[in-house]
Amino acid sequence: MVSTDEDLLDELLRLVAAAGAEAELATGGPALRRAHREAALVLVGAEALAAGVLRALPRRPGVVVVATAELPAEGWAAAVEVGAERVAVLPADEGWLLSRCAAAVRAPAERGRLVAVGGACGGAGASTVAAAVALAAPGGAVLVDADAWGGGLDLLLGAELAEGLRWPELAGLRGEVAGDALLAALPGIGGVHLVSAGRAGATPIPDAALTAVVGASRGTGLPVVVDLPRPGCGGPGRGVQEVLADADLAVLVVPARLRAATAARQLVEAEGSPWSAARLVVRTLPGGLLPGDVAEVVGRPVVAELPHDRGAVARAERGQPPGAQSRSPLAAVARRLLAELAEGAGR
Repeated sequence: MVSTDEDLLDELLRLVAAAGAEAELATGGPALRRAHREAALVLVGAEALAAGVLRALPRRPGVVVVATAELPAEGWAAAVEVGAERVAVLPADEGWLLSRCAAAVRAPAERGRLVAVGGACGGAGASTVAAAVALAAPGGAVLVDADAWGGGLDLLLGAELAEGLRWPELAGLRGEVAGDALLAALPGIGGVHLVSAGRAGATPIPDAALTAVVGASRGTGLPVVVDLPRPGCGGPGRGVQEVLADADLAVLVVPARLRAATAARQLVEAEGSPWSAARLVVRTLPGGLLPGDVAEVVGRPVVAELPHDRGAVARAERGQPPGAQSRSPLAAVARRLLAELAEGAGR
C-alpha cells in the first residue's frame, strides 16, 4: 500500500485482511522500491499520485489506484502514467477490490531476479561475463543485449543463425508486454532466450523498449541478465539507469589495471550513480594489480576473480559460448555470481 491517507489506509487494511493477505505500507525510498518490485499487488492512494512517488519506478502489472471520490482529469493522467490497471473508487468498487486482492493471494507475482553487468571501460569483458552467467543459470535465463553498438551478443554465443526477433524488430515495444509471447519470439541457445542487437547498422535502443523487454522477461519468472553498454561521456540513459536501479545484483567487470580501476571508481562515486552498490569482478592480468588493490581503489567489494585466459579469444572466434566448459575459470565466476544473487534473495 502506498498512501498517507489514514482513513483510506484503514479501509484498505480491512479489505486486505478480509482477502486473507498481509499488507505492507511503503511510501518512499528503498522500502518502496523493493515492495513495488516484489509485491503481488500494489494499492496506491490517489493522494500519492499527486506526490509523484511512483514516477521514478519502472512500470509493472498489478497496480491499482484507490480513491474515495472520482478522480479529476489530472488524476486519471497520473494513473495512466504509473500503468494502473484500474482506478477503484470506494465504497462503490469495494467488492471488485476485495476480489482483486483475493486473486493476488492465489497467484502471487514471482518476478525473475535481475542481474546487470557492465564494464569499467571498453573491452573489460562484461559481455562475456553476462553471457556466462545466463548460460550457467539452472532452468534457463533471458540474456538482454543493451549495447546497440556491440555487434550483437548472438555472435558471442554462436547463435547468429538462430531464428527469432532482435532489437530492430523490438524497438517499438512500450509499456506492459506479455512475457511468454516475447520469449517464444526470441532466438535461443543452451536454455538462454536472447535479446540481441542487430548487425545491419547500429540503431539506438529506446529506453521504453528496454524497460518493457526487461519487465516482460522478469514476468516469466526466469532470471534476466542485462549486458549494459560501455560507459559513455554523457552517462547512462534513463533505460539503463532503471535497469541498474531495479537490479538485484549489479556487477562491474574491472581489468586489473590502474586506469580501469580508476574509471570504475569514477563510475561508482559519481553523484547519484546507479553503480554505487555494484559488486566487482576483477579480470586479473599479467603484471596487473591484485584484486585487493582494485577493491581498495574502487571502494567496492570483489565478488569474483577472472584469471587471464589466453585461449578465450580463439574460442569466441569459433563461436564457442562463454563458460561452456564447466570447469573453466569463467564458468566458476558465473556460478559465484549466481550464488551471490541467491544469497541476496535470502537477505
